[in-house]
Amino acid sequence: MKKYISEMIGTMVLVLMGCGSAIFNFGVGSTAQVLTVAFGFGLAVIAMAYTIGGISGCHINPAITLGVFLSGRMSGKEAGMYMLFQVMGAIIGSLLLYLLVMCVDVTGASYIAHGGALATKTGANGCQPGICWMGGLIAEIIFTFVFVLVVLGTTDAKKGAGNLAGLAIGLSLVLVHIVCIPLTGTSVNPARSIAPAIFEAVFGNTAALAQLWLFIVGPFVGAALASVVWKTAATHE
Repeated sequence: MKKYISEMIGTMVLVLMGCGSAIFNFGVGSTAQVLTVAFGFGLAVIAMAYTIGGISGCHINPAITLGVFLSGRMSGKEAGMYMLFQVMGAIIGSLLLYLLVMCVDVTGASYIAHGGALATKTGANGCQPGICWMGGLIAEIIFTFVFVLVVLGTTDAKKGAGNLAGLAIGLSLVLVHIVCIPLTGTSVNPARSIAPAIFEAVFGNTAALAQLWLFIVGPFVGAALASVVWKTAATHE
């Protein structure tokens, strides 16, 4: 149970810090805002990696858990429980952000709200203007593949990066966000997308829920491909 609780807490922190950086810095409309959000997610992963990594491995992402499972490092039952608690943690993180947003006076908070409105109230994912659903799906597959491949490689018992794994994983997430935010807002993590989509609907916007399948299917496909590639590379030196 300690592993599951750790995954819940870690995912809560990831959503709170990552999505929160988008909400309270008025979205991702500039290069500076993109970098702010990218580092918000990446630094959250680094912090949690060195906090709960020794307990659960700090997946805090169902796509990573799927990749680890397909690589033969954990059982199906344990993977399922990890995913369940990750989603629970993401919902708690989004709930905390919801409560904070409800306390914001958008007419007076000039730094985080322009024209009496927030750029986003949840940090929910969605294909950006001009990006079709196929482009969004392909982007999520590609960038999740890259991210999960880094995770599997740096945490490998024999060929991994040891204590530097958390730093490498967090920085790779920053890199993925820098490129992918202008396309989909960057998910590469179904839990991170599920919870904000739910609260986006609470605010009366169901667009994120309508596109949610992209941010579940894409990351899972990318993770599965990464596990195949890593297993092949690791067994054929």
